[in-house]
Parts: sequence; structure tokens; C-alpha cells
Amino acid sequence: MIHSHIKKIDLDILGKGKIYHFWFDLVSGPFGEYISLPLIIAKGVEPGPTLGLTAAIHGNELNGIPVIHKVLKNIDPKALKGNIIAIPVVNIPSFQRKKRRFIDGTDLNHIMPGKKNGNVSQVYAYRFTELILPHFDYLVDLHTASFGRVNSYYVRADMKQDTTRKMALFQGPQIIVHNPPSDGTLRGVAAERNIPAITVEAGNPNTFQRGMIKDGSEGIMNIAIDLGMISGNIIEEDVEPIICNSSYWIYTEHGGLLTVYPRLVDRVMKNDLIAKQHNIFGDTKQEYHAPEDGVIIGKSVSPVNQTGGRILHLGIPAQT
Repeated sequence: MIHSHIKKIDLDILGKGKIYHFWFDLVSGPFGEYISLPLIIAKGVEPGPTLGLTAAIHGNELNGIPVIHKVLKNIDPKALKGNIIAIPVVNIPSFQRKKRRFIDGTDLNHIMPGKKNGNVSQVYAYRFTELILPHFDYLVDLHTASFGRVNSYYVRADMKQDTTRKMALFQGPQIIVHNPPSDGTLRGVAAERNIPAITVEAGNPNTFQRGMIKDGSEGIMNIAIDLGMISGNIIEEDVEPIICNSSYWIYTEHGGLLTVYPRLVDRVMKNDLIAKQHNIFGDTKQEYHAPEDGVIIGKSVSPVNQTGGRILHLGIPAQT
């Protein structure tokens, strides 16, 4: 293993059939020291595509880190065609602080591709998208829910594109949300640069979940097998995912103590009771009902809720 510092990726100078560990010097901190990303490169022995894996673009979304570790431990670089480039933690300052957002309060996944001469978060995003992203031929971006919320195991993908549709289905998710990449996300920038990309939402923040880690690693291995990068059999799930044409969050109108009733992946019907809110004296403040039929993708688990707080993430299944 090599643990040297680098400022650019040059796959051509790396010996074949090996896994390399680098520190990628991206920006500088207040003492002039480098803020460096952990970078893992598996260099294959034969030509093939480069699969990019990214995790923790939000600093408290951790399940993707062991997913990447598990994938790399299962890869024999001497039998690999192409390359895998993995960044277990994209948002280093936030990861160190156990926070979701960057040091200036910005969500990195809303400002991609950043700006060359912008503020601190914009430059960080710009250098990542200019120095690392172009080396990918495919991208799996690993996420979880945010603080105070939980997620099902679901995927965001453009289901009208054959490649990303297949990548999404290979994850064996509970739910897939058809979601053409929107501006500001890493997935969106990748798509604009003709890099097929999906977002995998694997569970909950600030923790490791063994089931999610297993599913996430198997899904990535499925992609590598399909691309001809490694040999093996694609693992197929017995249960078909629920495919949603759209999804949205439902928000509170008042502050108070919130109880959300449906479980993850539950189906709800229009007008079903989904949540109830009490004030600090225990009086019922408001009841919330499903605005239409749907499936629960994610939900709030924090009882303390202010006006405009999130209740649940409702997916709208495709009509069959």
C-alpha cells in the first residue's frame, strides 16, 4: 500500500494489478496545511472502464464508507479489468466535525460544480469536480438520511436512461425514485459530463448499519460484474423495487412534539393519518393526513419539530 500525498490522478504511471492508498491534497486550511481526501485506486491488469465511488459528501452520512471498504476488499486487482477510484469521505471538514454541512454552512451537494474563484465551499466543490470527477466513467454516490431522519434503502436515478436504470436496479433497493439529475448535485454534474451516475440512499446518519452496508456493496459489485470489470454472478433480489415517478417531503404547519406513524416502505392511502403534533402541555395541535396515495421513503424521527419541519418523504409509485 502507498500512502503518499498527490495533487492529481495519473492512472498511467501506476503499476497494474495493485491497490493504492493516497492522500489527495485538495485545498489548504487556516495554518496553510493541506486538507486531503483519502483516495483508493484499484488498478486493473487489463483495459476497462473506471468506476467511481464516493461517500460522505455530507459529513455525517457514514454507511457509504464501509460499503467502499467492503467492495475494495472483495476486489482482486490482479483479476480486474479497468479501474476503481474510491473516495470514502468527500467532505473532510464536515466529517471531522460530525456535521452534515461544510464549514461555511453550505450543502456541498447543492453547489456542484462550484466556482474556481468562489468562496471556501465553492472552491472545494470546484476542485473536486475538476480534478477527480473527470476520471470516472461511471459513478455511484453513496448517501444516507440526515440528522433526525431515517431512510429506506432507495436509489435516485434517471430511469429513462438505460444505463442508469440498470445501475439502479442492480442495487436491489426497496424503492427507486425516477429523478433526472438536478443542478447542484454531484450526480447532476456527472450526468452533464456524460458520466452515468446514481445516488444510493443507504439508511441512517451517524452510524454503521450492517444490512445497508451489505446491500450497498453487493449492488456495486453487480455493476462491476455487468461492466465486465470482474467475474461473478449478479445477485438478484426476489422482491421487485417500488418504482416512483416522483417524490416530495411533507412539512409541518406548526411547531411542537411530532409523532410520525407510518413505517419505512409502508403504503399509505390518500387521507390516511400520517402524523400528529402536540404542544408542550400535551394538547393536540394538529393532525396530518396523506395528500395522496404513496409509499414512505423516509421520515422524521425527532419529536422536536418547528414550523416548516419535515414529516415524511412520500414517493408516488408509477402507475402499472
